Amino acid sequence: MAGTGGLSKLDVGVLSPEQQEKLRHFKIKTRIDNEKYLRSHPEVEVLIGDFLREVLLKRPVDIREFAADHFTNPNLHEVIGSKMEGNMD
Repeated sequence: MAGTGGLSKLDVGVLSPEQQEKLRHFKIKTRIDNEKYLRSHPEVEVLIGDFLREVLLKRPVDIREFAADHFTNPNLHEVIGSKMEGNMD
């Protein structure tokens, strides 16, 4: 992320060992919580996969406009629901 507003070099010495350990535990807990959420909401994978498929097939010039149109489609719920049913068979 250097050059894009992020840190160009991480200074690991800024955090104390206790803070580093707390951060490590926080990261692990966050990953576990995210995994639990995604497992309980399989529609997220279908929703993202459908969006990426459409992007790669259509290669829109304005990705933001395309994404806005895609995710505000009034039929999106039905589209994803039918794809979920297809994945269950």
